[in-house]
This record gives sequence, C-alpha cells and structure tokens, in this order.
Amino acid sequence: MDNLKIWQKTYDMIKYGNQCIIQFPKAERYALGSEIKQSMYKILRLIVVANKSRNKKPILYEIDVELDVLRTFIRLAADKDMKYLPLRKYENWGKMLNEIGKMLGGWMKTTQ
Repeated sequence: MDNLKIWQKTYDMIKYGNQCIIQFPKAERYALGSEIKQSMYKILRLIVVANKSRNKKPILYEIDVELDVLRTFIRLAADKDMKYLPLRKYENWGKMLNEIGKMLGGWMKTTQ
C-alpha cells in the first residue's frame, strides 16, 4: 500500500505548493505559478494512472522526469534574482519532493 502513501504525500505537497504560489507576484502567479501547478497536477495524475496500470515502469519513469521538471521550476522561483519564494519555503517544498522521489524509487524497484 505504499502507492497510497505516495499519493497522499503528493496531495499534501500540492496543498503546500498552492499556498506558496499565492505569495508569488501577480504576474508570476499566472506564468511560472501556472507551470508549477500543471506539473504538480500531472505528477498526481500519473500516480493515479500508475496505480491502475499493469505496466507501471514507463509511467513511473514519466513521474520521475516530471519531478525533476517541478524541482527546476521551484528552484527558479527561489533563485536569488527572482525571489518569488523564500528560502525556508523552498527548503520545505524540496524536502517534500525528495520524500516523493524516494518513495517513487522504492516503487520502481518493486516493479522490476
């Protein structure tokens, strides 16, 4: 039932991320914020698909790639030149993504 745990962690990460995006400057809420939201929702959607799929491996790799995309977007938001995201929130969000990544790695190992 680790699949449900990764779903819950992702759900919680999305709730946290949406709270962070609200604090972005208005123009970026609808630009970079929108990209981040789409990436978070894509990860959640792919987790649901992977849970239902017989051939999980390609979907798990797609989740892994999307996690890296999301990490990059969040890093960009926290960049010292951008400053849309305070360092503390960047670190918290990063920890959440790392937990999801570790869970995903474990899930990938069990599907080999």
